[in-house]
Amino acid sequence: MNLKRCLPILQWLPGYGRATLGSDLLAAVIVTVMLIPQSLAYAILAGLPPQVGLYASIAPLVVYAVFGTSRTLAVGPVAVVSLMTAAAVGQIAPQGSPEYLGAALVLALMSGLMLTLMGVARLGFLTNFLSHPVISGFITASGLIIAASQFKHVLGVEASGHNLLELLAGLARGLGGMNGPTLIIGASVLVFLYAARRWLKLGLLRLGVPVRPADMLTKAAPILAVAVTTLATWELGLDARGVAVVGSVPAGLPPLTLPGFDSGLWSQLFLAALLISIVGFVESVSVGQTLAAKRRQRIDPDQELVGLGASNIAASFTGGMPVTGGFARSVVNFDAGAETPAAGALTAVGIAGAALLLTPLIAYLPIATLAATIIVAVLSLVDFPAIKRTWDYSRSDFAAMLATILVTLGVGVESGITVGVGLSLALHLYRTSRPHSAVVGRVPGSEHFRNIKRHDVETDDRLAILRVDESLYFANARYLEDTVMELAARQPTLEHIVLACQAVNLIDASALESLEAINGRLKDSGVTLHLAEVKGPVMDRLQNTEFCRELTGHVFLSTYDAWRELRGESDGSLSRRCLEMQMMPVLGPPNDVSTRPHPRTH
Repeated sequence: MNLKRCLPILQWLPGYGRATLGSDLLAAVIVTVMLIPQSLAYAILAGLPPQVGLYASIAPLVVYAVFGTSRTLAVGPVAVVSLMTAAAVGQIAPQGSPEYLGAALVLALMSGLMLTLMGVARLGFLTNFLSHPVISGFITASGLIIAASQFKHVLGVEASGHNLLELLAGLARGLGGMNGPTLIIGASVLVFLYAARRWLKLGLLRLGVPVRPADMLTKAAPILAVAVTTLATWELGLDARGVAVVGSVPAGLPPLTLPGFDSGLWSQLFLAALLISIVGFVESVSVGQTLAAKRRQRIDPDQELVGLGASNIAASFTGGMPVTGGFARSVVNFDAGAETPAAGALTAVGIAGAALLLTPLIAYLPIATLAATIIVAVLSLVDFPAIKRTWDYSRSDFAAMLATILVTLGVGVESGITVGVGLSLALHLYRTSRPHSAVVGRVPGSEHFRNIKRHDVETDDRLAILRVDESLYFANARYLEDTVMELAARQPTLEHIVLACQAVNLIDASALESLEAINGRLKDSGVTLHLAEVKGPVMDRLQNTEFCRELTGHVFLSTYDAWRELRGESDGSLSRRCLEMQMMPVLGPPNDVSTRPHPRTH
């Protein structure tokens, strides 16, 4: 196995120079400033002590720098995974208890092991089965739940719940007991952060501030909110007037922790760990691929599984929580000019310094400030226009998206993502079980063939060419049988049926049996079956089968060759030549195109 593939750090570290260090160091400073309040906030969202968020932003970043393939992805606690952590661990133990923290460590370890094993087994492709509308719907619903769960801190009331209905009911019951100073702090920070996100950058640009500094100042607005509200709470003694504060945070580096190995606890958390792994990986890969494409770089999804898995394992042994690649901080890291994953490692150094030196300064930080930070941050997750776009484009995708949203909001995040994953797979199976096919005819004066229902083409009552637009496997094999036999039944004068297979990349054992059945049933009815444009790898598997020996017709290199031969427009040698060439052994390496016969291109 290639060592550089297993350890991507070996790809960029040998060429690391002073200029690159300068770019990474600047990005690390900016991301560190942004990440400190985020880490504290997401730990509280997960129901964990605030310092856990800091711990989860140190070792995982260093480990990802060694194993990750994205040059700019910033790993750490994120909103959706923090919410899923709270939902999962909250069923095991009460918040604030040692058992709660222990379960969070186990959850991080299990997620890390699952991700690592999936990476070693090269299962990164499995996320392709999760439809974007379903993931978008889940994230939108999660954003609404996260925002609702934080309003209790803004209002200074007690409220709890695992879904939106329970949270709203709890907030309504607690409205009579709102704390005035807490409400003032929370509402002020909400307005400030929203205004900063909406108008600060534009205002700075109008004042002549360059684009990049204006963007960085806008993203650093939460730091100002943290500083001002912390100072005000300390100076005015607002904690004595009912304003909830972070309180004493232990100073020091992350402790070495050993997650529990209770089999009962592991079985209880198994599904939650799997779902957190899937959601975290999808989010990370989406962000990583988007940012990599902007610099004409690429990431390896399978190695990303290993990198994220190792990061979560590191978090579990250093007092952290489940982590993944965050969208906001990764974009900031990218915009700040980070060139290698070393920027993440340098960020970890900055967070470690904060954990050592700055924790006494955040004792008076209001929880309402962190809650407002979370609410404004998750606004970007809520994408209502995507719902309308999906409705306009695909009703089936919209139905899956809506079901995911409703289940997430009405039942909870675990049920929502479970339903979403199930619907994604169900949609895939439904669509591929009914493959698109079309009877095609020849475009006059050309070698091109198009759908007879869409184009004015030449046809022949004795010949039908059926273009199959999907690979053939167990789920659609019977559908192909029905389609072919229906075609034969409605054309009494039919003598030949050609299956045009240019879109068929696979024929599995079930589909092979269906082809054998089709061949036999057509033979009994006096119709000859032919194939055309069968791809090389598919033909390699077919040529030694009983089907190929019993095929009543021929295998043609192109649809046009089949058209000419079966209409009697050739000298009769096309089918023989095509069959011989398709079965010709490859004389050179697989990539040596000069030794491999090819069908005509259209």
